Amino acid sequence: MSQTYASLSELAALAGRPSTARDRLTYLFDEGNFTELDAYAANGAELSGVITAFGYADGNPVYAFSQDASVKGGAVTKLQADKIAKVFDLAAKTGVPVVGIYDSNGADLNDGFAAMQAYGELLLGASNLSGVVPQIAVVAGVCSGAAAMLAESADITLITKDAELYVAPNSEIKNSAANAAANGTAALVCDSDEDAVKAAKDILGRLPQNNLSPAPVYEFDAPTAAFDKAPDAAAKAVCDEGTVLELYPDYGTAAYTALASLGGSAVGIAATNKEAAKLTADDASKLARFVRFCDAFALPVITFVDTEGFAADSETDAAGAVKSMAKLAHAYAEATTVKIAVITGKAYGSACIALAGKSANADVTVALTDAVITPLAPETAVEFFDHDALKGAADLKAERSRLAAEYAAKNASAAAAAQAGFVDMVADPQGLRAALLASADMLSGKRVSRLPKKHSNIQL
Repeated sequence: MSQTYASLSELAALAGRPSTARDRLTYLFDEGNFTELDAYAANGAELSGVITAFGYADGNPVYAFSQDASVKGGAVTKLQADKIAKVFDLAAKTGVPVVGIYDSNGADLNDGFAAMQAYGELLLGASNLSGVVPQIAVVAGVCSGAAAMLAESADITLITKDAELYVAPNSEIKNSAANAAANGTAALVCDSDEDAVKAAKDILGRLPQNNLSPAPVYEFDAPTAAFDKAPDAAAKAVCDEGTVLELYPDYGTAAYTALASLGGSAVGIAATNKEAAKLTADDASKLARFVRFCDAFALPVITFVDTEGFAADSETDAAGAVKSMAKLAHAYAEATTVKIAVITGKAYGSACIALAGKSANADVTVALTDAVITPLAPETAVEFFDHDALKGAADLKAERSRLAAEYAAKNASAAAAAQAGFVDMVADPQGLRAALLASADMLSGKRVSRLPKKHSNIQL
């Protein structure tokens, strides 16, 4: 027979006991203080298996829930789902972000169909909140089945190094944090619960409260790093000192995404990394999702472009890369937030159009003085335009390189692109931050109206 409690004192003693789930919430809220919701909600002899609360993180309001693995392994019941659903509902009404801390082995089978229905309601709630308020998921233990789907419905998912995130166990694939980072499921892998929750708090501080709030503004120091074309170095050389936070570092390594601030205002940094490789399906997906995330909350996107284009190999084509490349172009074209492109090195063909093309994507395009901007790689172009000159060359490779260099200098320079109206500004590295600050300030009042429609049909 299930036990019930006759007095509030009995419930209070049960609800107030120490727990890892409660400790995790103290890492999120300022001075560890929060107000608990539905503290006395119990399912027979057990509590609900989740602690829900609200409070302040760096002075900003936030809702949170933390699953309690000490209660039946954190198994999700209808009662637990109802508590989390209330958090989603309050967040929607008040425009306040949500942090979810996951540690559960899945649904409580004793709840049967009720638990299944509850999960469906939670997935609907998370979907309805998407793009309205920021949602951060912290996977601090096992997160499996429908709970994994719910965690991945958040804008950003963080995971601790010993946690597991999967829909169904697979003996051939280790469902580890490292795997989640490599396949882009997790944005960051953190050493401990405390590190993960504090990372969530840091990320929230870089985002607006909701889709109608302005981006946060900070006090800032000018950067001290020297400029380099590598994405992380370029970001640190132009963004405010100490503000660059890279996301998804282990996924799509020919692409780079980060949150930062420029002149005290929050921005998103997207970049290509020519040293890693040409862009693959993973790189395109990584950039597309990040741009859509920034656009949902009106964060300006600064894109550093230095790539020879999309990879053209059997593995890439087998992965359906053309869909991901179309998705990338669609994400940039659809985004109405401020978009500034900086061509730092090579910008060839379709990748240049997708990432830096003024007509569809960038509000302002800046090119460094030594940028190479061309529809075709110079080596390919000379095969078309100088085929006869290559015939009979004593050293074909050397002659091709010479002609390619001539083609790049004459037809693919930053000056040539500026003359053709493809770029708006040509700058040297020392003047790039000033150009970006001026451009961002000029575009701060940007307003765009789109054709009326339910939604676009982006490739997924």
